[in-house]
Amino acid sequence: MTVKATKWLAGAALAGALLFTAASTADAREWGSRAPNINRREANQKHRIQQGVRSGELTRRESARLVREQAHIRAMERRARSDGEVTARERARLQHELNQASRHIYRQKHDGQDRD
Repeated sequence: MTVKATKWLAGAALAGALLFTAASTADAREWGSRAPNINRREANQKHRIQQGVRSGELTRRESARLVREQAHIRAMERRARSDGEVTARERARLQHELNQASRHIYRQKHDGQDRD
């Protein structure tokens, strides 16, 4: 192999490595901003509220309060994502709010009040 070919091959390998690193960093940054676990939990809680309404376990007032709580969490998530990245602290705060909302859903569905 000639010196020129060796330099070209080394340069191509370096460029490929840099491209791969930049792409994986961008993916990680984007993945963190999506917060897929948060979206999954929000969807699950929405489904639980809808199921409680259908079954009559939630009164209108209870379901309205739970829906407002979900809207508040979505607004918090939008604010967290507004700068392009959900930080660990923001993610922890969202998880805390989702935990509380989950408890509220459970308690309202099992409090013995039925829709009339």
